[in-house]
Amino acid sequence: MKKLLIPLLIVLFVGKILGQSEYSSSVINIGVVVSDLDRSMDFYQKILGMTKVNLYDITPEMGSKTGLSDGIPFKAEVLKVEDSPNATEWKLMSFGDEAQHPKQKWIHDDTGMQYITLMVKSLAPFLERLKQNKIPLLGETPTPLSETLSLVLIQDPDGNFIELIGPLGN
Repeated sequence: MKKLLIPLLIVLFVGKILGQSEYSSSVINIGVVVSDLDRSMDFYQKILGMTKVNLYDITPEMGSKTGLSDGIPFKAEVLKVEDSPNATEWKLMSFGDEAQHPKQKWIHDDTGMQYITLMVKSLAPFLERLKQNKIPLLGETPTPLSETLSLVLIQDPDGNFIELIGPLGN
């Protein structure tokens, strides 16, 4: 019995170690370079209701040392959909340059990250803010996805696609 118990414990222990994630967090934080930081902050805070939670001031030395820039200093404004330790960080930064590629009309117009999805409790307040700020809805949205959920597709000031998914009602 002892001879069987020890190998079994070893297998369970090794299996547990191998099955664990290599990551210390299950959240992916995203950095987005925008053409106009103030305009983008205004959009993400006033239209989408995100909360500013932090500001990173990257010095020329830190930019070079980390490989984030070639010595250009910059600020990264950190937003979250809620001020919670487990909420994704949406980091906005600008170098004052316009995009080097044309604004996309469809998600298949370019490669790389094409859109984010925000799950919301109700689309109603978002639709009202979008209307008040004359931000066009793309496609034939809101589009029903199920009996209770609909999808709204918009673009931020730099053309990044944003899906809002939730119920239409309050």
